[in-house]
Amino acid sequence: MVLGAVFLEPKIINELILEHRHFSTIRNQKIYQAMLRLREKGRPIDIVTMIAELGDELGNVGGVSYLTSVAVLCPTTAHVEHYQEIVLEHFKIREIKLAAAGFCHNGTPEEAENLYQTFIAMQELGMKRGRSKEDVLLEIHDELYEDQANRRGVNTGFVSLNRMTGGWNRGDLVILAARPSMGKTAFALNLAMNCSKNGGTVDFFSLEMPDIQLVKRMLSSISAIDGAKWRDAYHLFTERDQTSAEQAMSLYLKWNIQIHDQSRQTVADIRARIQKTRRQFPDSEYLVVIDYLQLIAQTGKHDRHDLAIAAITKELKQIARQYNVPIILLSQLSRGVEQRMDKRPIMSDLRDSGSIEQDADVILLLYRDEYYNTDSKGSNIIEIDIAKQRNGPVGIVKLAFEKEVGRFVEV
Repeated sequence: MVLGAVFLEPKIINELILEHRHFSTIRNQKIYQAMLRLREKGRPIDIVTMIAELGDELGNVGGVSYLTSVAVLCPTTAHVEHYQEIVLEHFKIREIKLAAAGFCHNGTPEEAENLYQTFIAMQELGMKRGRSKEDVLLEIHDELYEDQANRRGVNTGFVSLNRMTGGWNRGDLVILAARPSMGKTAFALNLAMNCSKNGGTVDFFSLEMPDIQLVKRMLSSISAIDGAKWRDAYHLFTERDQTSAEQAMSLYLKWNIQIHDQSRQTVADIRARIQKTRRQFPDSEYLVVIDYLQLIAQTGKHDRHDLAIAAITKELKQIARQYNVPIILLSQLSRGVEQRMDKRPIMSDLRDSGSIEQDADVILLLYRDEYYNTDSKGSNIIEIDIAKQRNGPVGIVKLAFEKEVGRFVEV
């Protein structure tokens, strides 16, 4: 039907997103390729020009009789978008079946990865282009006359950070980067707790620390008990500490925050968990935190490490868009920071920074002067440098870091 629609109204080929490989038969693929060549040459598409363009291939596609039958097959071009969807759906099924057959026949990790990547690619193929401009303008119009407080991003829990970012926007990939011991995991935990406090849902993927350590950190922040005491709570806790810890555990139990601490997690593992959570809590405020990028298990073969990182960040950005969820992705900074007089990080300090800078919607760089200058006046101040923000301002937000209990508060 699609080929017939092009014969009926040649200009409609400009509205198609199909490639020749999407057609199921070789002869239809060759016919569509010939149509595309004629379009590129700026020539009309009809039976005569198609015969000339196909040349020696004419016999392979069924001759003039088949071309004529295709040309008169389509009754109208009004439904060409639906015809195109039918072609794409059949192509998706064929590709998934082929990948599944390869996995069933060989059963190798490479074939499993190929099946997964094929499935993801087929999901995204032919996705709707989006809303009409009328829909977009209507939403902007509503913002002019309606309080949007309930429609902003996921609350960060910090007024100063909310003021700069508007909260974590759904579909955004947020990079949180710092040198070791700057407090990036502690800050990520605070963000997760702040989301949960407000009734939100959090998936925290920890590839470095086990869940018990992370939970102890959160309990320390809630109860204001020195984190060092949790190493030997039996001997170091006072009666007051025990009471505070019990209250903190009761509160933490009510929060919808899940920690996934398997050491080797792939992007596929992360995607599966996000999909399950989205299905369970479709209407909940939802935040995903991943600690950290360089520890995500790589799949497939890449010539260089930076290409592997690029594939990971690209796919995580796609996941954020697909499931309409902000993803906070922690990342390391290169040692180049240590070689400069000014230790404040910049975007180029991100390891494998090219792909990270490109895919990230927001980049946050943490810095504590106290770490490098023990006599610093602002000993507990942490600077959060919003180095990149696609849809908002850049600048520095300062918070106080109570490192003994792992808690961040407004200055």
